[in-house]
Amino acid sequence: MHIALLPDDRARTSHSGPCLADDAASLDNAAFLGAVRAAATRLSEHGLRAGDVVAVMLPNRLELIVVLFAAWRLGAAVTPVNPTLTPSEAQFQIADAGASVVVGERSRSDLVTIDVADLGPAVPDLGPGPDLGPGTSDLEPELSANVPVTAPDDDALALLIYTSGTTGRPKGVMLDHANIRAMCNMIIDGLELDRTDHSLVVLPLFHVNGIIVSVLSPLLAGGRATIAGRFRPESFFEIVERVRPTYFSAVPAIYAMLTALPPEVVPDTGSLRRVICGAAPMPAELIARFEERYRVPIFEGYGLSEGTCASTLNPPAGPRKPGTVGIGLPGQQVALMDQEGRIVTDGPGEVVIKGPNVMRGYLNRPEETARTIIDGWLHTGDVGRFDADGYLILVDRIKDLIIRGGENLYPKEIENALHSHPAVVEAAVVGASHPVLGEEPVAYLALYPGAQVTAGELLEHCRKQLARVKLPTRITIVDTLPKNPVGKIDKPALRRTVNSLR
Repeated sequence: MHIALLPDDRARTSHSGPCLADDAASLDNAAFLGAVRAAATRLSEHGLRAGDVVAVMLPNRLELIVVLFAAWRLGAAVTPVNPTLTPSEAQFQIADAGASVVVGERSRSDLVTIDVADLGPAVPDLGPGPDLGPGTSDLEPELSANVPVTAPDDDALALLIYTSGTTGRPKGVMLDHANIRAMCNMIIDGLELDRTDHSLVVLPLFHVNGIIVSVLSPLLAGGRATIAGRFRPESFFEIVERVRPTYFSAVPAIYAMLTALPPEVVPDTGSLRRVICGAAPMPAELIARFEERYRVPIFEGYGLSEGTCASTLNPPAGPRKPGTVGIGLPGQQVALMDQEGRIVTDGPGEVVIKGPNVMRGYLNRPEETARTIIDGWLHTGDVGRFDADGYLILVDRIKDLIIRGGENLYPKEIENALHSHPAVVEAAVVGASHPVLGEEPVAYLALYPGAQVTAGELLEHCRKQLARVKLPTRITIVDTLPKNPVGKIDKPALRRTVNSLR
């Protein structure tokens, strides 16, 4: 069964089974298929054909997933656009992707060419319902619309996910249907998902983690997904108690905000079997605080958009090792490489990945693709090492390396020392230019509500764990650290801030 035809398969096997929901509507499998068919009909009427690209500029809501499957049904690809981008930023992505239509809300953007309301109701009137018995062919014409189903080839483009652009203009990561299916199968196996799983979608759906881990994988496993909308820590557990999900996937910043909630917040988390952390390494101290407070295990993983989302995971069957990002997912090779391109076993070295999940390349950027994928190995730009059991420990990003008077300093090591202080909820260390030493480490951090500590006390705390050369030369305590659209700490913004002050 091709993943583009997942709505048909689900409606055939469980016509009225729960499928997808958000704050406004809830779709069973038959209604989901009806919504996808209606949207595919409208998109076809607007001239969308196989090989085209649809830009979808919507906040987290179920219509985004409906449009995704409707486009795939026509053999088209999708590029999700962050709806909070400025018009010029959004226009760049739409033009770079070569999108022929833009689906969104016309009231919010002049770039929208098809208002999402024109694609049909989120909960369509299906009438008596089509015959979805076992004799129905996946490839026969639509039963409720005069639009034929096109199952794209496995190597057809499925998603164009744009990087955050922290090193220049955002790049379009080309993921084909084989990438998507391989990654979903790896997630299902790695997380041991089945038809009883219910994902709560927390991360933005313009990011591959939200799409793959929180929507496609549970649906493919026979489970369901509920889209939570905009994350607000003060109301998040109310949603958990009402929806009763079995898991959600989030970034460290979200877990930090949940851990910092007032002590009188004591939610019922009994439905959660596990929660997932990705996008950035999570301090072991923060993992311990969350687990002790909410009694839910965190499974930390690691991956990139260029690898269709995930490459390692702390296995549910154990052992879990906080402070590591786990072991390679089935079907992938995860290795370390030195500067000469040789595989090394001891490390540290650059993390490289090989497998069916590795992207086709960057759209219209053959030179950057050639620098990133060499002999089938995806070069991540992350430095790591393996422990004795083969669990990957991320040391830092290569580009975040601070060179102080010829000494290589890894910010993550300094951040871990700061995180070990009980008052610190978030920490980020960046390099500030220095006229003699080249660079020096400076730290920005946020405290737990009500916590009190001085920069001097934090520096003394670090002296017990770090060599003198690694000590931050300046510690700034702020209310909150800047985040990028995915929720990761925005280190480029901090670098700009610290170097503008000099």
